[in-house]
Amino acid sequence: MSFILTAEEMRAAEQRAIDAGDSVEALMERAGTAAAEAIWRFGGPLPTLVLCGPGNNGGDGYVIARDLADRGVDVRVAALAEPKSEAAKWARDQWRGTVQPLDEASHAPLLIDALFGTGLARPLDDATVRALGRLAREAAVRVAIDLPSGVATDDGRILSPVPDYDLSITFGARKPSHLLQPAARHMGRIAVADIGIAATSNLWLIERPSLAAPGPDDHKYRRGYVALVAGEMEGAIALAATAAARTGAGYVRLVASRLVAALPSAVVQGPDPHEDERIDAIVIGPGLGRTGEAKELLRQAFESNRPLVIDGDALTLLAGHPYPQWSRTPILTPHAGEFARLFGSLPGSKVEQARAAATRAGAVVIFKGADTVVAAPDGRAAVARPASHWLASAGTGDVLAGIVAAMRARGLDAFEAACAGVWLHGRAAEMAGPYLIADDMLACLPSALAECR
Repeated sequence: MSFILTAEEMRAAEQRAIDAGDSVEALMERAGTAAAEAIWRFGGPLPTLVLCGPGNNGGDGYVIARDLADRGVDVRVAALAEPKSEAAKWARDQWRGTVQPLDEASHAPLLIDALFGTGLARPLDDATVRALGRLAREAAVRVAIDLPSGVATDDGRILSPVPDYDLSITFGARKPSHLLQPAARHMGRIAVADIGIAATSNLWLIERPSLAAPGPDDHKYRRGYVALVAGEMEGAIALAATAAARTGAGYVRLVASRLVAALPSAVVQGPDPHEDERIDAIVIGPGLGRTGEAKELLRQAFESNRPLVIDGDALTLLAGHPYPQWSRTPILTPHAGEFARLFGSLPGSKVEQARAAATRAGAVVIFKGADTVVAAPDGRAAVARPASHWLASAGTGDVLAGIVAAMRARGLDAFEAACAGVWLHGRAAEMAGPYLIADDMLACLPSALAECR
């Protein structure tokens, strides 16, 4: 389990380490040497310019410069200002080379940004923005220490113009802005350096789930029975049904008033089975429509007392109405527009918004997008790695609904099912490659699922 730490949580973790006997200087030495090792492996012995700020992030930069110089790298250091913290002063004193003012620095093939890291709360001044931008444009490889300078730690905001980096090295754990947009697009590859601190959080990175393969005692109903409710648009619900079948559900049934042609023969089609106690999850919303008939189908789904995955048109029909007293925690899958219709304008970061929405609805919420967030009513939340931009295509959300339902039907709780579904969805998109359409992902789902055994 990989935690994601806010600035406050990171400061608390560092303080616990100090209270247990570590010094700030010891933590800084571990951070700088770990970062230098990552930079050496990533960029090799390129002539390097390290930009140091006045705080502890700058102190890390001085340690990095010293370590790389000891490896034979041609290193120069440019500083925004003299160190202010005692630890940063200590690190500066260990650096045996010269230090030039930031605005006088000339470029190098490898640029290391150690100006500002965790906890930045205000924009950089114009002169610093210009100098950083100039040196970044002229570098071949750009590395950010902890976070790119100009990025807020906790909510993905860009406080000042930020260059694109090839590598971001953070300490102890990822921070929210490594994953939340618009900051995440500037990070490049992310490396997490272990500096010997123990941290906990109720915010996690969504990682590959561990899913058992069918065993000798399993049968189709034990593997999970998913029912899906068809409406006006057959294609959308066909994508969801096929995705559920391809992601391991043992029995998939499409509830439709007419036969849907674009379905695998393994998907059963027939009348309303809501009274069937064997159903493990119901999907409603993809292609449902917004007519009176659609509202009636939604009402019947609510009364089924089965675990629900609510997507698409069903979210729109739900907007503006009191949330039902769910017998089992449902999973809501809104994109940004649907989220706004359901919950209005909520304050805070995307993580904070998703948590507030989950509490209000009494549901697990998958707040979809380039930085998908999953939140549960009990406060748990998780963020996905940035997914393929090619997912911004019709039908990919329907595929996600089917995957999540298959995970729910196999017995995962709502939060775990949502996280597993998001991971599988993203992995299938990676496998499908550029220019994907939703249909392409279906054939990749078995391979993605096989990686979870």
